[in-house]
Formats: sequence, C-alpha cells, structure tokens
Amino acid sequence: MAIEIKVPTLGESLTEATVATWLKSVGDAVAADEPILELETDKVTMEVNAPVAGTLTEISAEAGAEVEVGALLGVIGDGAAAAVPAPAAAPKETPAPVASDDDVQMSPAVRKLIEDEGYDATQIPATGKDGRLTKGDVLAFQKSGGVLVAPAPAAAPAPAADSGAPSHQIPSVPAGSREERVKMTRLRKVIASRLKDAQNTAAMLTTFNEVDMSAVMATRAQYRDQFEKTHGVRLGFMSYFVKAAIVALKEFPAVNAEIQGDEIVYKNYYDIGVAVGTPTGLVVPVLRDADQMSFADIEKSIKNFGNRARDGKLALEEMTGGSFTITNGGIYGSMLSTPIINSPQSGILGMHNIVKRPWVVGDEIKVRPIMYLAHSYDHRIIDGREAVSMLVRIKECIEDPQRIMLDM
Repeated sequence: MAIEIKVPTLGESLTEATVATWLKSVGDAVAADEPILELETDKVTMEVNAPVAGTLTEISAEAGAEVEVGALLGVIGDGAAAAVPAPAAAPKETPAPVASDDDVQMSPAVRKLIEDEGYDATQIPATGKDGRLTKGDVLAFQKSGGVLVAPAPAAAPAPAADSGAPSHQIPSVPAGSREERVKMTRLRKVIASRLKDAQNTAAMLTTFNEVDMSAVMATRAQYRDQFEKTHGVRLGFMSYFVKAAIVALKEFPAVNAEIQGDEIVYKNYYDIGVAVGTPTGLVVPVLRDADQMSFADIEKSIKNFGNRARDGKLALEEMTGGSFTITNGGIYGSMLSTPIINSPQSGILGMHNIVKRPWVVGDEIKVRPIMYLAHSYDHRIIDGREAVSMLVRIKECIEDPQRIMLDM
C-alpha cells in the first residue's frame, strides 16, 4: 500500500517551505519515524519523518522546490529496497584535486553532525542531488565504520630559477570561476525582508551610553564556581542585562509596547528575545515571562536556545512574539553598532565588547572595563526622553547589580 508523504503543519502563520535536501533516495528502505528529508521555513530547518516503514518509491518535490502545507513530497511503498532497481553505477573518474570540508555542499544539520563526530566530509561518499552530502550519507558512513583517510599533501612547486633581476611577475588567476551564484535560503530572504521593512516602517533612532562593568565582573568572579556547581550552568553577562532591561521596561512601558493600526498596545508581560547567530542566519528565541525567571533559569534557557539554534532544532513557537530584544555583538568583537528593531517591537538593546578604558572616578582617572550600549527605538511611540532614560536605568542596574536584585 502506497503512503503519501505530505508537508506537515509548519506553525503559526507559516504556509510555505522549501525542500532543503532529501536524506533518502528513491529505492532506499526507510524505517517508521526515520528522517527522510529536511524542509526550510522562514525561521527554522525541520526534518520530515517517514510515516511508515517501507521503500521510498517516488520523490515528488526535489530539493529547492517551494511547497505549501499539505503538498505531496513523495511516496513510500511496501517492500524492501531491493525491489526497486538501483541506478547503474557511474563510471569511475580521475580523482579530483584535494578538497576541504567547505567545498562540500551540505545542510547546517549535516555539517554539525560531521563536526561533532570529527569526520572529514571529503572522505564521505555523497549521494544527494548535485553531489550534496546528506545526513543519510553520514549515518551510513558511521555505521560502516569508515576509516578516515587524511588527504595527501600537495606537492610543493619547484623553485624558479633566480635570474638575479627583481621579480615583477603578475600573480596567476586562480583556477575555476571567479564568482559563484548561490540561491538565498528562505531564512536569509526573510531576514532581509523583515530588516528592510523595519527600516521603512519605524521612525528608528539610536541612543548610546557607556557602562562600567567592574561590579558585574567582580560579582561573577566571586560566585562563578559556586553558581555553576549549584545550577549546572555558567553565570554569563546576558542574565544581568535581561534583568536590568526588565527593571527599565517596567519604568518606561512605552518601550515594551507596539503600534497596531492607530492603537498602542501596552504589554503587561516581559517576553525578552535574545538574538542568536547560526550558520544560516540570525534567529531570536524568546524568554517567556522573563521577569519571573531566576538568573539560573535565564542562563539555562539561553544555553539551550544556542545549542538547538545551531542544530536547527528550535520550534517555531519559541521564536514568535516577544516584547523587547537584546543582541550581543560583543561576542564577535563589535565595539559599537546601531541594532535594527525586531518589528513589530519598539525597542532593542545592543551590547558590545568590553574594553579597558580610562574612567574618571571622583577626581582620579582609573582603568575600568567599559562596554558601549546602544538602544534603538521607534520614535513614533517612544520619545527621546524615555529612550535615553531607559538606557540610563539599564546602566545604573549594571553598575550597581543590587538594584536588579531589589527590582529598583
């Protein structure tokens, strides 16, 4: 009996997806609930599992196809894989020049699996379309106990004869194409569209301030080991800023609001989005009711978000909503930036790197660890006074962390 594989429900407000890659080929045997292909949505990459055991007899939507919820992806039939004739083996070709992992086409999930197992992607036979490496290829290689062979080093070129004259040789043009065209992923297209829409819609401004991180760093140093031993997670900077932002948002509710039509919607909850970078783009999972979370709860949630974001395992509902966002460009070395609002929110806080700078304390100049902060806001709903005061309050909370604990 043939069973159709269809596009599952994708989540709130999502109706379309792109077939990223097939993990199985026509003729392959599949087990029930085994991943057989990956779909890329506006927000995440998700696996589609086989509804029953059998043989993949038909692929109706090839990799790269745009599909809607309920659309036919393929068909699973009865019987073993041997019942379907295998394609004729391609003639052997002369080995290509040594390649690196970056030269092999694969999805982020496949790349993560390869990195975790310590494999060399160039040593794994690829069966996907256009030589794409699939998760099934990696799992088959793993099951066979494949031996990893290090590529032979390229022979060093013979030294050129020294004529004694100065060399004015023009560097040779690298072999192969000088350009490469790669279709934008659905996630990248959505990121581009949303960021541009935010710029076009909001009257966006950014205010800046600087904060002395001495007190927070001293607190972390004092309680770091005990905190990690007690809670099983490291005490990071983000939990301090989430808590400080909530203190400020309670004092300046317009920053926690949004515009809907000709109305302002003030939110009496604090769902804080935390921007996370992934190989495929930026995602913003949300800490729900963050005002009710402890420092440990926040750190555990952020660590969990980061791990699953890199694997493409975040659920859609985890990235919807949110009343305010925090992004940390400092982890990449950014000194200062103007973050773009995560529409339809009205404000976003940008953290940056920590650098030792001269700092006036009383009548003395001391060296202190300083971070520049940026608060981008929608001037349609937030006045300059509120935006600046909001950032000052965050600065005060970070420079005196007891304010956070006392909700002051």
